[in-house]
Amino acid sequence: MKNLSKYTVIGLFMMLLGLTACGDSKSETANNKEGNSEMEKAHLEGEAEEVMLTSKQFDVLQMKVDTLRMRNMSGYIEANGQLEVPPQNEATITSVVGANVVSIEVIEGDKVNKGQTVAYLSHPNIIQKQTDYLNAYTNSQFLKKEFERQKTLYDAGVSSGANFQKAEAEYQASRSMASGLEAQLLQLNVSASGVRNGTIYQRVALRSPIEGFVQKVEVKTGQYVEPQTDLFEIVNTHHVHADLMVFEKDVYKVKKGQKVLFKVQSVPGKELTAEIYSISKTFEQNPKALHVHAEIENKEGNLIPGMYIKGRILTNNDMTTALPESAIAKDGDRSYVFVVENEDKNWNFVPVEITKGIQDGEWIVVNFLTDQESNTKYAYNNAYYLMAEMKKGESEEEGH
Repeated sequence: MKNLSKYTVIGLFMMLLGLTACGDSKSETANNKEGNSEMEKAHLEGEAEEVMLTSKQFDVLQMKVDTLRMRNMSGYIEANGQLEVPPQNEATITSVVGANVVSIEVIEGDKVNKGQTVAYLSHPNIIQKQTDYLNAYTNSQFLKKEFERQKTLYDAGVSSGANFQKAEAEYQASRSMASGLEAQLLQLNVSASGVRNGTIYQRVALRSPIEGFVQKVEVKTGQYVEPQTDLFEIVNTHHVHADLMVFEKDVYKVKKGQKVLFKVQSVPGKELTAEIYSISKTFEQNPKALHVHAEIENKEGNLIPGMYIKGRILTNNDMTTALPESAIAKDGDRSYVFVVENEDKNWNFVPVEITKGIQDGEWIVVNFLTDQESNTKYAYNNAYYLMAEMKKGESEEEGH
């Protein structure tokens, strides 16, 4: 019994050691977990991670960076329309006589100057007008001399007043006819002085009445064209402006001098600005809306009359900080934007936490949790890509 008691005591002692070791192990494990949790927390709350892109990566991703902008996110009315030019900046070129097109000197899209030849015409009618003018001018010169002779005789009392009056009437009629034919030659761009010197022009030039671009060419070489047929359209796009339609319910909000923000498909990803300079005084009936004209302030790209535009007329000046939706990334229930720094041809992107406000289209009001310098630049796109790259970098570090 004593020996048994001895072994029993040893066994109990060993069990106590095991329990103690197990307890220490569990305590250590718990401490490790708590430590890891504290480290993770410290990692998240400590110095921010960053993403680095090389110049090549920056270009391939077509990154856009800019300083923070102030934007009107409320107090506006939506208005659609199209690009237009004033009537004095559009021209249609026609022929004043029926003729054949013998040469076309321009194609659609060409820039032309005022007075530049766009085509040549030829026809027997054109030659006939020149010969008619030459005959009328020659006859007028003859009758002028006869009139002067009769005037001299009449003043001397040698000739009767009837002969003098007849000579005067015939001269005035011939001079009027010659002047009328000369005006027709001027419309045909034919030199009257050249015809008087004996030159008969086989073809005449069609010239542009304004500077601009050829918008349409509606004839072919050899084609016969009737008088007043539209042959070419010229548009001067220098004065292209935004023509917006404002519905009746919103008319009272619109005033001269208000800013307009709008987009056109020919300038993707860019918002153009304009200022209202004219408001129509009559309604279009279908739809019942007013024309509002706005001068474009930052013209760029290929702005062509007739292009559809979608815009907003700003009716007050309440401005706030905003960024495009593509500049904001979420991580859990938090939102971030990326501050940009350029160093040695590399680009560093550091996340900065924000809170989001109202959204207008692709723009979102952003509120920073910390003060930001006015010259700080931000990534305006690919925020989710940058967040994913940052997370991937964290995972790789944890694996090591």
